[in-house]
Amino acid sequence: MRRWGMVAAWLLAGPVGMALAAERPPPGASSCAGCHAEGAAMGAIDGRPETEIVEALAAYRSGERPASVMSRIAKGFSDEESRAIAAYLSRRGQP
Repeated sequence: MRRWGMVAAWLLAGPVGMALAAERPPPGASSCAGCHAEGAAMGAIDGRPETEIVEALAAYRSGERPASVMSRIAKGFSDEESRAIAAYLSRRGQP
């Protein structure tokens, strides 16, 4: 039994573990799923170009692109957080 624990620890510390960690959503990304998941009323954003998502969040944050809910949500993210969320969502739509 102990041997399997060592194997699991090795896998989590190696490439498999790094891949799992890379797929964890960054803080804030889960707030997107309610409105933008596959089949959701506002349309899915998974797989959209990263720059498009970053630019949209910046436009909502600045008020250039007015919206009742998105403006408030986007103001809660820094530029760095917006980039991390955009990168994650963009990768999610990749095969």
